[in-house]
Amino acid sequence: MRAIDTNVLLRLLVRDDCRQAAAAEEFVAAGAWVSHLVLAEAVWVLAAVYERGAAQLIAALEMLLAHRNLVLQDADAVVAALAHFKRRPALGFSDCLVLEIARKAGHTPLGSFDKVLTTLPHTQRL
Repeated sequence: MRAIDTNVLLRLLVRDDCRQAAAAEEFVAAGAWVSHLVLAEAVWVLAAVYERGAAQLIAALEMLLAHRNLVLQDADAVVAALAHFKRRPALGFSDCLVLEIARKAGHTPLGSFDKVLTTLPHTQRL
């Protein structure tokens, strides 16, 4: 299966360049894989550059999870991270994803200095 980079994923989501959005759609039509890193980068860009709020980020993540042509790396970890993010958007999606990747791999507790993140299960405040 093919994989896509952050800029391709962003064209699918933002559609701010018609030519690139069409090329991205054509590329993923046969199926494409989205890594954790690409997903985290895309969410960061949506928030920082495109100034999307938590509700819009959640909608984008839900759309990606349901996309017929995209396969997200460890989709179950992404779903669990999204559940944390929905309950506590102040955490940031990337932190939620880091926690769920570690949990799935059996590497918990996740040590952190982040006061908010360490209120979640499977974390330890340092």
